[in-house]
Amino acid sequence: MPSPDSNAPSALIADKVARLLEAGATAALATLIEAPANVGTKLLIEDSGDTTGGLGNEALSAAVVRQAVAFLNSKQEIRVYLVKEFAPQLFELDNAQVLFERIQPEPRLVICGAGHVGAALVNLASVLGYSSTLIDDRAEFVARERFPDPRVDLVAAENWFDAVSKAIGNGHGVSVAVVTRGHSEDEECMRALMTCNADYVGLIGSKRRTRIVLERLQTSGADENKLKRVHAPIGLDIGAVTPEEVALAIMSEIVAVRRGGDGGGSLSEWRRNK
Repeated sequence: MPSPDSNAPSALIADKVARLLEAGATAALATLIEAPANVGTKLLIEDSGDTTGGLGNEALSAAVVRQAVAFLNSKQEIRVYLVKEFAPQLFELDNAQVLFERIQPEPRLVICGAGHVGAALVNLASVLGYSSTLIDDRAEFVARERFPDPRVDLVAAENWFDAVSKAIGNGHGVSVAVVTRGHSEDEECMRALMTCNADYVGLIGSKRRTRIVLERLQTSGADENKLKRVHAPIGLDIGAVTPEEVALAIMSEIVAVRRGGDGGGSLSEWRRNK
């Protein structure tokens, strides 16, 4: 692993960030913004633990590497820390400040099924800044005339397994909503998802329908940990009825998972319980 205090110029860090984004990886970029010396120095910490750059102080750089793990786990995008918050032993830097920024690819949504819910979902995802891939095994359902937005990638699947696997790639930053028209299509998509590592997987349907699919996957030897992470039935309980409302419930859960929210009730509930 490279030394945290290797004297890497900003151009090297910028090049590394570009490579990480292209690979779909996540990292934290730490910048010293207030300190007795070395203000403006940067340290890039990858989620693999590798580092580029340094903050001009070996002990501070090492402490920042450790703090980067907590920052990335918090799902925050940006935060300023006082050094004394995470490294009180560095008393000479108590009032120094470090800016942490999350480096990650733009969020991406893969939608399996281009029926009413899938169509509403892809439109809402675009509004929320997600790039989307919409997959269906019926070519007419993913015709460009139906979805003129060039940011939406349309895939007419010859078979669900290959199409879903290809769309997900390494899974970093990817959420997947399985909203197909039936059990067999659901199961084909879910079999592909059991071989991938998407950040979020949701399966539409009643409790009974989703249980049947998950039990069949379990019987066929699917990884238990991956099955436990499946959101089924998909979405938050907002009493959704129309396809647009169902899409809203799904995107609400996806955003909650991405941002670290719990989706557990009204923000104003505290007033009524006071």
